[in-house]
Amino acid sequence: MIKFIKKFRKEDEGAVTVDWVVLTAAVVGLGVAGVTAVQGGVNTLASNIQSGVEAQDVGNAAQGSGG
Repeated sequence: MIKFIKKFRKEDEGAVTVDWVVLTAAVVGLGVAGVTAVQGGVNTLASNIQSGVEAQDVGNAAQGSGG
């Protein structure tokens, strides 16, 4: 019985693997949740930036500043 208990204590690689799989899944899940939470705001911000950049008129400013 003592040998069985000692052997059982030494064989913990499977438990460690399960721990890492669970932790990795949690990290991936939090990442997906974070991306989903900010996706709408990022798309709106990108659209606003695009509109602002498209509204700029820099063609004549570059020609008039040279001498």
